[in-house]
Amino acid sequence: MPPSPKQQQDGQAQRRLAVLRLAEEVTGNVSLTCRYYGISRSCFYKWQRRYQDEGIEGLRDRSARRTTARTPLRQRSSTRSSTCGGATTSAR
Repeated sequence: MPPSPKQQQDGQAQRRLAVLRLAEEVTGNVSLTCRYYGISRSCFYKWQRRYQDEGIEGLRDRSARRTTARTPLRQRSSTRSSTCGGATTSAR
């Protein structure tokens, strides 16, 4: 039977935690660890910050979906014209 999505997320979180621990306890070198695992340092530090803030739960995958709704095109175009006030400026 294939693993459930929750089990897959737990496995992913455990792998990320192993990367963090390797850099901290074994190599002491973030750049070398990131190069070995093929991840960017910014990704490493994002994982590290999430782990410090939220524990193992912070290392689980998150949705890349927007958290705010986009403004419909009709509203955006009317908003732009009202904020500009329709005034023209001349370069002198």
